[in-house]
Amino acid sequence: MENESQINMDTASIIRDLRTFSDRGITELSVHDEKVSGDRAALLKLCSAIQKDAPDLFVSLKVRADVLDRQLVVELGKIYCSLEIPLCGSEKGGSLLLDKKLYSSRAESLNRADLVFGFDMDFGTKTGDTFKLFKDRIDFAATLYPNHIDFPQLEDGSPQPKPTGLYSSRDLDFSESIAFACKTFYSAGRAVPWFNTVTRALKISPSAFFADFAEWQICNNCSRSTGFSPDDTKHSDIEKMQLLFIKEKLEEKHAQMLFDAISDMVRLNGAFSRVAAEGEESIVETAYNPDDILSPFAMDLAKFCDGVTLEPCRVKIFAGEDSPDYKIL
Repeated sequence: MENESQINMDTASIIRDLRTFSDRGITELSVHDEKVSGDRAALLKLCSAIQKDAPDLFVSLKVRADVLDRQLVVELGKIYCSLEIPLCGSEKGGSLLLDKKLYSSRAESLNRADLVFGFDMDFGTKTGDTFKLFKDRIDFAATLYPNHIDFPQLEDGSPQPKPTGLYSSRDLDFSESIAFACKTFYSAGRAVPWFNTVTRALKISPSAFFADFAEWQICNNCSRSTGFSPDDTKHSDIEKMQLLFIKEKLEEKHAQMLFDAISDMVRLNGAFSRVAAEGEESIVETAYNPDDILSPFAMDLAKFCDGVTLEPCRVKIFAGEDSPDYKIL
């Protein structure tokens, strides 16, 4: 008998064999079929089958943004899944166009439904693409609060783009380093809850932030060229990297007074993520009351630090009944 925790299968085989997954030890499933990703009817059928025959199965599901209507979002909300949404633009008349209105509306629906989703993004592979457009895609994507942003070209053995008159070899190298910085800082660093708050406070675009972090990685021997692997690095170690880099950026901007609040925000959310992902409970010492740090008021860090009094706390982060929780000790 098989004993697999994760498996990739075609959709017909999945629906046929779903009832056997539990006995075979299969707990995770990836469905990244290009045809299925744009087939609303097939996706609805798959959701229904999973609800019926394998409700505890975790599914990584590739879905095109244009098929994510209200009914499909509702059905996806009934299964345990993470959505992978291509965000690469479409070629038209020699130009590369991105329907930002479409992605914004779909992301808003997914966030309202508390669905986990990420974006798959490439660079230099489509006619009309440029370094500027790639940076624009990153800046736009980050505003939609994806759980992660993946770059297929960073995978070992994946096809690499060739330089063109619009996308030079130098720009392709820059794109690769920015993509790797994003993978490290944002995706592996689980930064989605606080990333936009920090970049707004620094008055810097996400792509410029990742470009600076890419240089930081080179200087600190943790770039892609050194063999550093964010996937094989403990989240707590990446969190230390995040805080060191943020502290340097705040010093550049003469905004050191924001660091205590940002540090609390990063470390509390990081601890929540480790409870959820690794079952690791922890105690975090904060400069502010966690009720204040985790409130909407903290989204404007300058106003927050100007209006909220320091209140050092010891905070226990633990697994609650339905989600990670905390209490002040």
